[in-house]
Amino acid sequence: MIYKKTHSIHILIASFFLISCKKKEHNSIPYYNKVNEIDSIYRIAGNSELAVKKYKELFNEYSPKNQEKIEEYETYIQLSEQRNIDFGGKESLYKLITLIVPSQGKYKKYLPLFKKYGIDSTEVKNKVAKYKSSLNQKLIDSLTIASHRDQEGGRHDILIMQKSDHKNLNLFLQIFDQYGYPSEEKVGTVGNDGEPLAIVTILSHLICFDHDKIYSKLVEFLKKGEIPPRTFAFIVDKYYLCKKSTGYYYTYGETSKEDSLIINRRRKSIGLPSLRHYSKIKTDFHKK
Repeated sequence: MIYKKTHSIHILIASFFLISCKKKEHNSIPYYNKVNEIDSIYRIAGNSELAVKKYKELFNEYSPKNQEKIEEYETYIQLSEQRNIDFGGKESLYKLITLIVPSQGKYKKYLPLFKKYGIDSTEVKNKVAKYKSSLNQKLIDSLTIASHRDQEGGRHDILIMQKSDHKNLNLFLQIFDQYGYPSEEKVGTVGNDGEPLAIVTILSHLICFDHDKIYSKLVEFLKKGEIPPRTFAFIVDKYYLCKKSTGYYYTYGETSKEDSLIINRRRKSIGLPSLRHYSKIKTDFHKK
């Protein structure tokens, strides 16, 4: 009897931890907001050592991402290396490689750092080749066709445009159900024709074509961490532009008649930095 009761308690405890982990895994917005807080510590307050400490704590709690422009994991490793702070050595650098491989050739600037920690260029190139071979070719084929179809008639002929959007809507809903969001990790950035895959552009057109079906899926992918907040906001803002309304998250510009406190509250709800903070992020990024 005692054994059964103890066994039941263990099951309950295990279930609690599984549910807790699942919740954290399926809501990335707290992660994005913590990144924004830490980024402002070093970028605005100028306290690099505290930022490194906070990033280390964050990456122990969440699997790191490396968002465009903010580049949190790269920043963590660079700041640590500059200040001779242990960032995890080889293991962390392997993680960095997997995060930056989708960016064409970006890994090359880190080759000296990789070499310093015993990772030679051949090993890095093998990991790049492994990543490329892991891409979903069937998805790339479909998305290449969708990218061409999206631009048929230069989006000037309404009938052609509606026909193309209808076909692409059905395709993307199938992709969402089968594969989730077609991220760079799954399909890379370039189609079979050597041109960039126009995934975000297509979705910004489809959300105007059928808001409810696209929006609900994007919210799901945002929470799962499959789509970055900035990409989500860009697509949603396009819908408000289509409706001749002001941009909801203001990714097309940082000026608005609306109170910035309201805008920033809205931005924070999906993991975006404040308008002022993001303006600094962009400035620093373009300086690099």
